[in-house]
This record gives sequence, structure tokens and C-alpha cells, in this order.
Amino acid sequence: MQKNQQPSKWIIALAVILPTLMEIVDTTIVNVSLPHIRGALSISLDESTWVLTSYMVSNAIIIPITGWLAIKFGRKKYLMFSIFAFTFFSFLCGYAPSFYFLVLSRFVQGIAGGGLQPLSQAILLESFPKEQRGMAMAIFGMGVVVGPILGPVLGGWITDNWGWRWIFFINIPVGILSILLIELFVFDPEYLKKAKEKIESIDYMGLAFLAIAVGALQILLDNAQRKDWFESRFITTLAIISAVGFIMFIYNELKVEHPVVNLKIFKDRNYSLGNLVMFLGFFGFFGTIVLLPLYLQNLMGYTAFLAGLVLGPGALTTLIGMPLTGKLLEKGFDPRKLLLGSLIINAIAINIMAHFNLQADFWNVIYPRALQGFAIALFFVPLAAATFANISNEDMGNASGLFNFIRNIGGSFGTAIVMTILSRRAQFHQSRLVENLTPLNDGFNHTLDVLSLKLHDVMHQYAVIYKELLRQAYMLAFNDSFYFCAILFVVLIPTVFLIKKPSGSLDMSKMH
Repeated sequence: MQKNQQPSKWIIALAVILPTLMEIVDTTIVNVSLPHIRGALSISLDESTWVLTSYMVSNAIIIPITGWLAIKFGRKKYLMFSIFAFTFFSFLCGYAPSFYFLVLSRFVQGIAGGGLQPLSQAILLESFPKEQRGMAMAIFGMGVVVGPILGPVLGGWITDNWGWRWIFFINIPVGILSILLIELFVFDPEYLKKAKEKIESIDYMGLAFLAIAVGALQILLDNAQRKDWFESRFITTLAIISAVGFIMFIYNELKVEHPVVNLKIFKDRNYSLGNLVMFLGFFGFFGTIVLLPLYLQNLMGYTAFLAGLVLGPGALTTLIGMPLTGKLLEKGFDPRKLLLGSLIINAIAINIMAHFNLQADFWNVIYPRALQGFAIALFFVPLAAATFANISNEDMGNASGLFNFIRNIGGSFGTAIVMTILSRRAQFHQSRLVENLTPLNDGFNHTLDVLSLKLHDVMHQYAVIYKELLRQAYMLAFNDSFYFCAILFVVLIPTVFLIKKPSGSLDMSKMH
């Protein structure tokens, strides 16, 4: 196809969403396969987590500098190289003969995949006419929200049926198809070519400070709960390194003439507030995505596949809600009203989850998750519309990279903090419930009498009671953790009233 011929926006959407979905799925697809990887490569539990951490660290470092890289090397070239490298190192991950080979391959795979999300978002916004860009954000949102949910389900099925190496090999045909589509249908806009001429030098100091700060932060978040946070010298050291790295990075970026990340974009109120809402919103969203399968598998006895099926209806309602939300925005509906509705529905859905108990049936668990899925559709698309409403074409790549970076970091914080709350509240409830295991408690005595009819060993009787006590303590801890996530969405409600309504109905003409 010649450059002067305008390809179909839907073909372009397919071309950029395929690799983006592949990259997002890869952030979670490995989770359920870790036991198989540990057995195949003879590694410990702590060592196996580096298969996840190495990918997340390198991925997080690249995302915020994607806009700069796209200008420096050309967006199409950078996008095609990223997909090729991601696909090639996916093959190496599947081939990996040793643990260190796998970790190194995952690290480079994360570097290659880091730019796919912001690049896809920017290309989608350019490909759709301004009156249809709400739909463009809806398409992008489908991959962003559904990908992390699809990952564990797909990973579990592939691992059970084909083996863990195929969770990486499956990327190869997707990557090849994506490269072909992008070569044929995606082209660089003129403003990117002009912007490249303005870059005279590389901001090496900014790159170094960013890599140090983000790398230390991601390792901290991935290990904090297991090492008891700041009780660990390792975690404390990482926190200091990350804090100093971010301070030096911000100072450097505000001083240099051509920064690798333009932080002055945060002067726009909508953009700053939008990123705050995105950070806390995905904090709560990922918190519930982590909690729900744990509750089902550890307390309710669900298999990994059944736990994935519970998440499925939520993904389905998100897929239905995204295009509906896009249509509403096209018709000029105020995105702030949709965002407000999303926060309220999210709070209600998660509050229902906070009332789960040990007798909850399959359908009682599914319907609040499905409700939350629809709320997430109302959250992502209007928020992105309001956040990018005043961003110029030239700043869109930089803004998109930061927006995706903050979203991912919000999810990482949510996972780390919620797991900490779950663990500590379980300890709290366990200590309180143990106080009732005394001969002075009628319920305890009655339970012993009942168990004595079936079990003659007194220690076995106590073991059964203690096992049930642990289940109840964890159930109460899950309730507390869900409450925390629900409150987070309630706290976000006032921020909606601080966001300015985008000029016009939904004039997204600046969202190139």
C-alpha cells in the first residue's frame, strides 16, 4: 500500500492491538506456570519470582521514554523492531535450557515490549477521525483491561495441555502477523519527522536516573511483602535508591533542553488529575484482581481454571461496556459523568465482594465481578478522554508513555499493598479468634464433643479446629482487603469534580 493511500482504521487498530494484547497478556500469563517452571529448571520459589520481576522491571523502565524513542528512531521502525525483538525473545524464553537464560531472556523481552502500549495508543488516536476517537480509546482499553485477566486463564490452559514453554511460543505467530500488518498499513506522521530534527543530543543522565529509580521501585514492590517491607534492610535500601533516583531524574529533566521525558506536561490540570485517578483506580482494580482468585482457590477449593472462569464474566462485561462507552463519548456525553458513575459502581461491586463468606456459591461470586467489569469500562475510556483533551499532537507520545507507566505502577502498588493488608489482617484475626479456644468457651467445648465422636486422637481434633480457625481468619482478612479497595474508589469521587470538562462536546482533535 502506498503512503498516500489511507488504510482502513480498523486494520490499523488490529495491527497495533494484536502486539499490545500479546505484551499485556505476557505480564500475567507466567503466574500460573511458575510451579511447572520451578520443577523443570530445578529452582526455588524465590528464584522463580525473578521470571516475573525481570520482565516487569525492564518493561517499567521503557514505558515512560517511549515517546522520546519513537521520535529518535521513527515510530514505525521502533514499533516493528520492538515486536520483532519481543517475538524473538519469546522464542528464547520457551527454549530456555536454564534458569539464568530464562531470566535474561525475560528481561530483554520486557525491554522490547515496554513501548507497545503507548505506541499503540498514540497510533489509534491518529487513525480514527476526531468524532470517533472515543471508540479508539475503547478499543485500546479492551486490551489494557482484559489482557491481565486473560493471561492466567490462557496460561493455565496452555500449561496443562501443551506445557509451560508454549506460553512463550504462542507469541511467535502473533508477532509475525503483527509485523506484516504494521509494515503494510502503519506510517509515521509528518510532525514526528520534524520533531526528530530538534533532538540534538541524548539525555544519558535522565535515562540512567530513570532506570535506577524505576528498577529499584519495581524490585521493591515485587519483594516487599515476602521480606516484611521496611523490616528488611534490602527493601529499605531499594526504597532509598529509588527515592534518590526519582529526585535526581526530576531535577535533571526540568533542567536539560531535550529531556527524555518531558515532565512539564503535568502543568495541564486535567492531565495531572487524570494520572492521579488512573494510579489509584488501577491500584484498587488490580488489588481485587489479585484477591479474588486467591479467595476462590485458597478458601473455596476452586481449581485455577474455575477461578479464571469467575474472572471471565467481568472481562465480558468490560468488552461490552467499552464500545458502548465510546459511543456515548462520540455523542458528546460528558466524560466526567461517566467517570463518576464508574467510581460509584466500582465501590458498590467491591463492597459486595467484601461481604463474601465461606458459604458463597459460584453465582454470588460472579455477579459483583461482572458488575465491576462494566464499571471498569466506564472508568478507562472517559478518564483517558478527559486526561488527553488538552494535549498537543507533538506531546501525545510523551503523554501516552507517562500515562501507561503510571497505570502499570498503580497496579504494582495495588498488588503489593493489598497482599500486605491480607497477610497482616489474617494475623490480626487469627490472634483474636485463638482467644476463644479455651475450655471456658461453650462453642469450643461443643465442637470438641462433636469431633470426639469421629476422631479419637485429641491432637487431631485440635488440628481440625485450628485449620478451620485459619480459614475464618483469612476470610475476615479478605473482607478487610476488599473493603480497603472499595474505600479507595469512594475517596476518588471528589477528584471528578476537579477535572475540567473538555472543550466542546468531546473534542478529541488534539489527541493525535
